[in-house]
Amino acid sequence: MYKLVVILAVLPLLRGQDLSSGDLDSVIAEIFGKPDPQQKTTSKPSTIVPPITNNNGGGDGGDNTGSKECKMESGETGECVKYYLCNVNNTINTDGIGVIDIRVSGNCESYLDVCCLLPDQRKEDDPITPAPDVQPARQGCGWRNPNGVGFLTTGDKDGEAKFAEFPWMVAVLNDNIIPRIEPVNENDPNGQQLNVYVGGGSLIHPSVVLTAAHYVSGDKTLRVRAGEWDTQTTKEIYPNQDREVKEVVVHKDFNKNNLFYDIALLFLKSPMDLAPNVGVACLPPARERAPHAAPCLASGWGKDKFGKEGRYQVILKKVEVPVVERRQCQESLRRTRLGHFFELHSSFMCAGGQPGKDTCKGDGGSPLVCPIEYQQDRYVQNGIVAWGIGCGEDGTPGVYVDVANLRDWIDDKIAGHGYDPKVYTY
Repeated sequence: MYKLVVILAVLPLLRGQDLSSGDLDSVIAEIFGKPDPQQKTTSKPSTIVPPITNNNGGGDGGDNTGSKECKMESGETGECVKYYLCNVNNTINTDGIGVIDIRVSGNCESYLDVCCLLPDQRKEDDPITPAPDVQPARQGCGWRNPNGVGFLTTGDKDGEAKFAEFPWMVAVLNDNIIPRIEPVNENDPNGQQLNVYVGGGSLIHPSVVLTAAHYVSGDKTLRVRAGEWDTQTTKEIYPNQDREVKEVVVHKDFNKNNLFYDIALLFLKSPMDLAPNVGVACLPPARERAPHAAPCLASGWGKDKFGKEGRYQVILKKVEVPVVERRQCQESLRRTRLGHFFELHSSFMCAGGQPGKDTCKGDGGSPLVCPIEYQQDRYVQNGIVAWGIGCGEDGTPGVYVDVANLRDWIDDKIAGHGYDPKVYTY
């Protein structure tokens, strides 16, 4: 008897979405929810997030609107400034890195601001006091910053990534909604701008982003942001960077119905500038799959749970998910509505399976990275978030694009555009 191979007409849950049409306000409301008018801006929201703002490469953006006056604990009047511009209030740890408690914002609007007396303030271009220890530059790809860069955070929620912890992580933005880019303040058309977030990706070369095909294929005007962390502020010590996408290259065998070969490369109009918060991911050798139970990490700004209750995240999230052997994963998926005849395609791999720990809608295209043996804090991207049954409610593993199995295709396209695959080779 021949085996019946199930071809899915509609996938259970795409971990990205198509935002190519619709009114901007309604799309934003549908994706990110409507802010609670009773919610004070001095608290750190954990689930409701506005559209990602565009600060065109750094600076204050729209974060410094409103009164800067504040009250010190002593009762004296001070001014809200960036945490690293106050010599007194900036807590410094033993490594010379600023420590910020995101649960405490005092009477400043942003949790990255502190109330500071005028005599204690420094200018933007003054060196940080005391200066952080200069760390030797690490050569090559795949270096994670588990403690963050520039400042540490305390009081953060479980699962929130540190600033610049995953420097290869990028957000893919869709400019194809009319209007494509809209000013936050209609009286300042040259000021802060809105873009619509559609999914994640990874920087594998200063000029190339690796992502999933299912939401970048088709007629879209895309933009990529690297170095992003908190989507509600532009006050991090290192700015994010935006680049327009020049060309989208989708695998020729990509199937929109079943997501076979769900992989794409975004070639940028100009390269990203490598920085402490912007780096490149490593890719595995061809056909060298991640070992079973390897403790891998997925990151993204996707929903925190499945269904209407789920909300997109303000701060970049991370989740540890172990690699699941292919046959075991296939058996788990057959116990779902996919049925007893489901077969896992060779372009996929699996990870997860622990209740409550999974990627979700909006994480599509984001990287799954696994530790490189014998190299502390160095990771290789084995997977790309693709699809799943729910978001870890019943312990079913999530399904990822198997990067190792498609490494030859990646190399061919990269070299064909005149770039060197050695950039993402470790």
